[in-house]
Amino acid sequence: GLLVVQRGPVAGSKFLIDKDVTTVGRHPESDIFLDDVTVSRKHAHIQRRGDAFSISDEGSLNGTYVNRRRVEDTELANGDELQIGKFKLVIYVGE
Repeated sequence: GLLVVQRGPVAGSKFLIDKDVTTVGRHPESDIFLDDVTVSRKHAHIQRRGDAFSISDEGSLNGTYVNRRRVEDTELANGDELQIGKFKLVIYVGE
């Protein structure tokens, strides 16, 4: 999978999602490090099971949104739009 930052301080950045669990947050050791106060230190994580991906919020302050809907835990499909703090990201999975 590939996560592309569409909007935010690092717009244009690409992150490869190739681990079983990919952490997202403002903690410097996060796999996907999003350095902004609108992002919690441990904000969310993306799980990979074969070709399927899902995202889980880790009790973040501002929430995790997929296609403008606040989610706790949801499957991700190709082209889904993620909002984490002021960052907007698009996930590309599959082919």
